[in-house]
Amino acid sequence: MSHTRTMLHPAPTLGPVPKTMHAGVYREKGIVRVEEVPVPDVADGEVLIKVAACGICGTDIKKIFQAYVNPPQILGHELAGTIVAVGPGVTKWKLGDRVMSFHHVPCGNCFYCQRRLFSQCKQYKSTGLTGGFTPNGGGFGEYVKAMPWVADRGIIALPDDVSFEEATFIEPINTIFKAVQKARVAEGETVLVLGCGPIGLQLLMVAKLQGARLFTSDPMAVRRAKSLTLGALESFDANTDGKLVHEIKDRTEGRGADVVLVAVAHPAVVADALAAARPGGRVLLFAANDPVTRIEFPAAEVGIDEKEILGSYSAAADIQDTAADLILKKQLPVMNIVTHRFPLARIQEGLELAARPTVESLKILITHQ
Repeated sequence: MSHTRTMLHPAPTLGPVPKTMHAGVYREKGIVRVEEVPVPDVADGEVLIKVAACGICGTDIKKIFQAYVNPPQILGHELAGTIVAVGPGVTKWKLGDRVMSFHHVPCGNCFYCQRRLFSQCKQYKSTGLTGGFTPNGGGFGEYVKAMPWVADRGIIALPDDVSFEEATFIEPINTIFKAVQKARVAEGETVLVLGCGPIGLQLLMVAKLQGARLFTSDPMAVRRAKSLTLGALESFDANTDGKLVHEIKDRTEGRGADVVLVAVAHPAVVADALAAARPGGRVLLFAANDPVTRIEFPAAEVGIDEKEILGSYSAAADIQDTAADLILKKQLPVMNIVTHRFPLARIQEGLELAARPTVESLKILITHQ
């Protein structure tokens, strides 16, 4: 007889937990439908979280609108909420705890973990947070289950003065902090951020904490203006052919930027980033992370000018607390980039806006309250 499920020994719950819930289910390319699905069962070592808010990430958009994953899926991984069920053996968490949860947690012991390449760890690639179907975050559902390794090492408690909406930024800011670290942004360096969407603006915020001189570029005037309010010295129109490199060199004694952070997925932008970087400078690709895009650039930029092309993907476990503190201690004005909130019933509308942003839209949240 199995003792791993909760049928014989029901998990303690915070009030009655329903058997079913509403969730935004990715059913076909570009389409998420609100459906009634089972609430995940909680087993040994697991916890159930009632989702209060979930951010829409660019990877969600790629998975849904470019069909990079197979349906059905309940996506959404930038989430926060309240623990409402606790499985046998859980000691770190109790009913009513306000938390956020990561969806990937590494083993900490393998070849890749020993080299700080946590996102390449086999266990890290196994999603440990689910709302049902194939585990893939689940934050677009009303409830998510954290599996034992996530419940043990991937959940962060929220102080009362941090809202659930603020807490949705803890996971993405970890990825941003990791990228800025990897780009080795240092005090006094000139940093150019290409793209002033939600990711670019978060890169800007974190790079500012390092004491960098910040410049940005974007085709949307509203987004350029927003970057100026968040610490950029100047922002340039990305549609002005050829002038960006000139402008950056003009402000760096002819050298170019020490670091270029690329928050745009278009492959042509990589060549622009390399051209804007000084000899020996670093170009960090944040948005170019799909399996289809091919990138071309002049070989001499790397082979002769010794410019580095760096990649950064997902979060890092060893900066989990440090990065979380940027949100928990309110060191970053993340709520300044939230422009839209959609209830779960209107999730398709929110996803379409994220996929095709307007001049008014930046960060979009799905709320369950």
